[in-house]
Amino acid sequence: MADTRPVVIIGGPPTSNGDLHIGHIAGPYLGADVHRRYLRAAGREAVFASCTDDSQTYLVTSAARVGLTPPELVQQSTENIQRTFKAMGVEVDGFSPTDDGYKALVHDYVKRLYDKGKLRLRKVRLPYSESKGEFLVEGFVGGGCPTCLADSRGGFCEGCGHPIDFDALIEPYSVLDPADEVTYRETEIMVFPVSEYREQLLAYYEERGPSWRPHVLGLMRELLAGPLPDFAITYPVKWGLPAPFLQTPGQRLNAWVEGMPASMYCTEYALRRNGKPKAGDDDAWLAENDARVVVFMGFDPLFTWGVVHVAELIALEGRYVLPDTLLVNEFYELENEKFSTSKGHVVWARELAAEVPRDIARFHLNLTAPEFARTNFSRVALEKVAGERLVAPWNELAETLAKLTAEVGGENGSLPVSAEATERAAAMVSRFALNYELEDFSLSRAADLIVQHVGRLGAATERTLMGNLDQEVLRGALGDLFLELRALIGCASPILIDLAARAAEAGGFDLRIDAAAFDVTHTTAFAVPPLEFPPTSEV
Repeated sequence: MADTRPVVIIGGPPTSNGDLHIGHIAGPYLGADVHRRYLRAAGREAVFASCTDDSQTYLVTSAARVGLTPPELVQQSTENIQRTFKAMGVEVDGFSPTDDGYKALVHDYVKRLYDKGKLRLRKVRLPYSESKGEFLVEGFVGGGCPTCLADSRGGFCEGCGHPIDFDALIEPYSVLDPADEVTYRETEIMVFPVSEYREQLLAYYEERGPSWRPHVLGLMRELLAGPLPDFAITYPVKWGLPAPFLQTPGQRLNAWVEGMPASMYCTEYALRRNGKPKAGDDDAWLAENDARVVVFMGFDPLFTWGVVHVAELIALEGRYVLPDTLLVNEFYELENEKFSTSKGHVVWARELAAEVPRDIARFHLNLTAPEFARTNFSRVALEKVAGERLVAPWNELAETLAKLTAEVGGENGSLPVSAEATERAAAMVSRFALNYELEDFSLSRAADLIVQHVGRLGAATERTLMGNLDQEVLRGALGDLFLELRALIGCASPILIDLAARAAEAGGFDLRIDAAAFDVTHTTAFAVPPLEFPPTSEV
């Protein structure tokens, strides 16, 4: 039985250091959008929220590279990200600003941890630029990962997901000036001792069971089997929110600290935009409200979200609900290489949506989603796969249904529906729901189901056309076909958003993913809208 608690969906906050490419969209944001659309179509309560991550040190290095100030880059990137969401049909209920209310909740969150005695003042060694007289942390410093040896940044490794202790990078270098000499200096910072929560974290992941993706659980087992480093709450740097502790004057909060309070703030922002009366900025996350929280995110920051943030919530002793699921994707590649904005090896999501109908883009990104392993985007493959497996069969189905409808006198009038057709519609709903629910969530399988049923209904429609049926039998066959088509359109509506909207308007029906909606004895024909997709290259 499906979990009926209200669902809070968080799209991992994108860093405001540029626009979103299709790797970003094919990862957390399309998944979050599809899941929220499914829940609404199934008649359940859900809110999808996010915001930009404006405090990351990566923003400073990116601004230097493009010749902007960090605030200028934040404003430009935030506007572009929101345009990209709209272009790709990623419908965020609330994309909150990082305004005074946001900053206040972040400070309240870390002060609550401090007041409960959960933070410690520690002396640590940090990389240091002698020429600039500045500490180099997080995105300011690169070097080899001590676990997998890949080139990485401070904090954690994007490749293996392991945390990197403060002075553990191999042959560290300054990202802003690789020729700069990097040494080490001691300083006192505020930290969160994650290791104190190992037993609770082990119990938390034991409860998660096999429904979580295996790479996530595998990394958690690996991390929790060894020593857990202290997590920096503050850093002696110039960018970020000021730290509110007297013991760390002039320091800034580590940007990764903002993840949980940011999620709480943008959730309330989204709910208020959708008519909820004003409440506390963390109200939706309070344990007493029993929400089911799912975070859609990439694999690389899993240590922070899956270990540190969960441990923080545990440390706050029952105030907040713990995340029910971290829905983690792997990397999405372009022509079998990693996306690289610096090398120009990138396809911007907004540009793709301008070149092909966004339904086609969404379908292909869903079909090739990097759910369990790295997958690949190819423009040639998009045109071939979408054209041959979706567009052509759909349009043939639409044309054949139009011919059959004309034979029975048009789109007016009631068509009988057999019990077998209602059973098939219910089976479709059940199978799609399986792939949309968190326990077995799969964008790829859902997209493949669309292809499967378009082909099945196309073949059935062609057999009906060739059957030379009398009017009464033809009307019954058409009633079955249109009922099952309505079910398919409803089930496909979280992915093919524009086609579904046009079909629902043409047929005068609601987009539902509910077997009860198709338990009927009669239905009507309607003009099935075509999919338009002119290829732009040789395939």
